[in-house]
Amino acid sequence: MKIRARKQRSPFCQPFRVRVSLRLRLSFVVSLVALTSFAIPERVFAGVEGSGQTIRVRVNNYAQATPATIASAEREAGRILGEAGLRMVWLDCSMEHFGGVHVQQNPCLDPLEATDIVLRVLSEQTQNRFQDTVFGFAVVPILASVYYDYASRTAKRDNAEFEAPIILGCVIAHEIGHLLLGSNSHSSSGVMQARWERKQVKQAMTGVMLFTHEQSKRIQAEAQTRMRLQAVRLKEQRMGKVEIELLRTELP
Repeated sequence: MKIRARKQRSPFCQPFRVRVSLRLRLSFVVSLVALTSFAIPERVFAGVEGSGQTIRVRVNNYAQATPATIASAEREAGRILGEAGLRMVWLDCSMEHFGGVHVQQNPCLDPLEATDIVLRVLSEQTQNRFQDTVFGFAVVPILASVYYDYASRTAKRDNAEFEAPIILGCVIAHEIGHLLLGSNSHSSSGVMQARWERKQVKQAMTGVMLFTHEQSKRIQAEAQTRMRLQAVRLKEQRMGKVEIELLRTELP
């Protein structure tokens, strides 16, 4: 009678098998993501183009402007930028809004994304090393500052204080325009004019202070670039989370 000896597996092979298995699974995940990445942009970005590019603005009000004034200015700036093909999301990031303390689930405390812009509403003109204008300045690609006092003084000059939110909204659109078009992007017409006199204020109040057609195309292209960058970052974050979970499940 023949007795077959069972081949015993060496315990020293177990770590090796775990590492091989883990590498194979990680390779599979990476390959799967790589394959799907060719199809994802077409679906995601087609949806983005269909619904319009979205930019999120974190608004910090350091001036004496009331919340109602800021809200009206945001609506006007959103209308102007909407005419250029953007969808704007406004976040009130003033700490007074949260009782002066950091609260959980506050989107204003999240890391800045590629599609985020920080807007500061300042009381008056400040000394800074950046090229300044009478109504604000922009630091490409993310920071825009506007002077509330400019809008307030301009409205009072015309004995029409109700104009202040509209003027402030146009100023906000102007500085955000610099972030999306580049710092040297003034034009001879529209909202990107360098100097605003009574003629420009009248245009603002009648709703015709807009971006030019060429500027609108450039703004949409820049916003789409930022959204694509954001999509890539999100995909990388998801891949990182998958790899971490696999490591947790495989390692003893």
